[in-house]
Amino acid sequence: MEEVREAGQSSDHPSMAKLKPVSAPFLGVEELSKWPLYRATITEFVATLLFLYVTVATIIGYSHQSDPNAFPDSQCGGVGVEGIAWAFGGMIFILVYCTAGISGGHINPAVTFGLLVGRKVPLIRAIFYMVAQMLGAICGVGLVKGFQKSLFNRYGGGANFVHEGYSRGTALGAEIVGTFVLVYTVFSATDEKRRARDSHVPILAPLPIGFSVFLVHLATIPITGTGINPARSFGAAVIYNKDKPWDDQWIFWVGPFIGAAIAAIYHEYVLKASALKSLGSFKWSSFKTDS
Repeated sequence: MEEVREAGQSSDHPSMAKLKPVSAPFLGVEELSKWPLYRATITEFVATLLFLYVTVATIIGYSHQSDPNAFPDSQCGGVGVEGIAWAFGGMIFILVYCTAGISGGHINPAVTFGLLVGRKVPLIRAIFYMVAQMLGAICGVGLVKGFQKSLFNRYGGGANFVHEGYSRGTALGAEIVGTFVLVYTVFSATDEKRRARDSHVPILAPLPIGFSVFLVHLATIPITGTGINPARSFGAAVIYNKDKPWDDQWIFWVGPFIGAAIAAIYHEYVLKASALKSLGSFKWSSFKTDS
């Protein structure tokens, strides 16, 4: 989602400028003296805060509306699982659209890690983003608890954990595959060659990214409540602070990071054959068959 921009581009963030298809420097220490890094970090903090506030509030609201003890005569089951999935996917769509020109719209340590593996962001920026995302998630969930503390505690605080009937191995696999879908979509939707060929791609990029989050939630809410975002899982666990979410917390870090790394390697080094191209001596024409 981030590449090195050509000299003279005015955009604070390379994703909205005309780009050269080259990798970002690995460390990126030079960014420490530049305002755009801190501006982007603040953007990631605020975006993650808003993301967690809206989504966790939706989960709590759905749990309350569908509770027969709270509404014994109600025929309304709340927004349902589909509504929760739409809240997550819709917020990602909105926030990526709003922040792509400043920070790249990661809003997820797994996305940041995948882009780091794919050499799209330098290490310093990735660390800043991840810290901001985790702090933003904690604050976002904290707002939900502050506004409706009794409901928050009653309905589990929107925390992720392995649901009854599923093993931790199944949950880990679901998190790996779900994050792979998300990060692979991010790489595909922001591919520099597609953006150079089709001018509409940068505008439409938030749509497939948000839709992938929606679909993954439909598939994995019954298993883990859907993590695919370590900041989301960590923020809810910190504020809810019960044993079960903490016992399963490692799944929501290991799974997303593995899925993100696989997606980055698959897109950059298999589909785009970046590793082979970098050798310089490899020729795809050698694979042509005689006609």
